[in-house]
Amino acid sequence: MLPRVADSLSFLYLDMVRVVQDDTGVCAQIQVDPQRIDLVYVPTAALSCLLLGPGVSITTPALTTLARHGTSVVCVGAGGVRAYAGILPDSLTTHWLEQQVTCWSDPAKRLDIAIRMYERRFKDADLPQTVTLEQLRGMEGQRMRAFYKILAEQHGIGRFRRNYRPDQWDSQDPVNLALSAANTCLYGIVHAALLALGLSPALGFVHAGTQHAFVYDIADLYKAETTLPIAFALHNSTNPEQEARRRFREDLRLLRLLPRIVRDVQNLLTPDHANTLNAVAGEVDEEEWPEHRDAQMVHLWDPKAGVLPAGVNYAAGGD
Repeated sequence: MLPRVADSLSFLYLDMVRVVQDDTGVCAQIQVDPQRIDLVYVPTAALSCLLLGPGVSITTPALTTLARHGTSVVCVGAGGVRAYAGILPDSLTTHWLEQQVTCWSDPAKRLDIAIRMYERRFKDADLPQTVTLEQLRGMEGQRMRAFYKILAEQHGIGRFRRNYRPDQWDSQDPVNLALSAANTCLYGIVHAALLALGLSPALGFVHAGTQHAFVYDIADLYKAETTLPIAFALHNSTNPEQEARRRFREDLRLLRLLPRIVRDVQNLLTPDHANTLNAVAGEVDEEEWPEHRDAQMVHLWDPKAGVLPAGVNYAAGGD
């Protein structure tokens, strides 16, 4: 599956194959039967992120070629339901990481992103002119309680209360179990998307204190339409965790979220640029994206002058 996304970032998911380098390029070897092995060549030059699922082995020469072409490699669970590790190439631009750190370190920008994430989750939200993070948390809690009530009534299960207690896992009801399992699946694919962009999963705008803070921030944007309906539909399941994971893996449902996750994250981190793109309704060439305007080379940072070119002798009278 190779979905294209707004900034030409592309993902390829593989499982149950051996990835090797031969005389032609990087290929996936598929064992069809004991006497037959099919080869599928990986488009490394056009690929930004390779997701390696269960049953994949990869050789060092193949990894070297992927790194040379600037392809990130992320080890994931079946259908992307976990993100275990990421290998990032040296050529990956730091544009989005710099955007994230700039917004995260500025309290005003950090609050602005938190507000816009809330507005993305609840599109009919009518926020006051000035709002605090405490007020946002309260409004978010009220919205989610109301949504739980609607879903509970639809499935005829009575009153529902979200309860995530790892120390009381076996005593939880099927909806809570399914929701926890489904959320974990969602976290995996969000984590993979953030790694592919070169972002830090630890620098969250609402969540904090964990290496997955930004993962939780972004995953919250999609729970109302993904994990929650699945969890409530499994209220009578005898094995809700397993069924929740299976439903997400059907038809690579989570992987279909990747283009949207990338686009939403970029729009959150560069709202002015996103508004410009939206205004022209797709007439902007992909080369206009800010990470394409930055040449993929090393720059020098200066607190007053901003970004300066590297490879220059800045000593007085230097060449």
